[in-house]
Amino acid sequence: MSDELERVESERAELAEISRYDFLGIAGVASAVAAMAFSVIGMLRLPKPRVLPDVSSTVRLGKPAEFPPGTTAMRPHQKVCVISTDEGISAVSLVCTHLGCIVKLTESGFECPCHGSKFDDKGEVLAGPAPRALRWLAVSQAPDGTLLADRAKETAPDTSYKAST
Repeated sequence: MSDELERVESERAELAEISRYDFLGIAGVASAVAAMAFSVIGMLRLPKPRVLPDVSSTVRLGKPAEFPPGTTAMRPHQKVCVISTDEGISAVSLVCTHLGCIVKLTESGFECPCHGSKFDDKGEVLAGPAPRALRWLAVSQAPDGTLLADRAKETAPDTSYKAST
C-alpha cells in the first residue's frame, strides 16, 4: 500500500510541475488579456467628459446704479473687481497670473495670499513671482441693463465702459 501511495504522490508532483516555457506562455496570455480588458474599460469612459466646461465666460456684475463713481466692488465668487470712475466702469480679473490664486484688495492695490505677488491699483506687478499684470476684462451691458464682464476678452488697462442708466 505504501508503494501505491508513493506512486500516486509522484504522479501528482509531475502534474503540478509547470515548465518555464509553459509558465511564460501563460503569463504572456494573461498579460495580453489584462491589457485588452483595461483598453476596453478606457474606451468605455471616453464618451463621458472628465472636466466639464464653464457654462459661460460672461459674468453678470449688477446694475450700473450699484457702482457709483469712485467705488471699488470686489466680487470674489466671480473672480472680478469692479472699478467705477467718472469715465465709466472697468473690471479687473482677481486671478493671479502666477498660479491662479484669487488676489485680495489692499490699500495699495492687490496682493496674492498664496505666493506673495503684489500688484498696484492698475494691476501692474510690483513684486513677487507673477509674470505679468492682472487682466482687465471687457465690460458690456445686457439688454436688461445689467453690466457684464467677459473673462475671455482682455482689454487695455483702465478701459472703461460708459454704462447707460
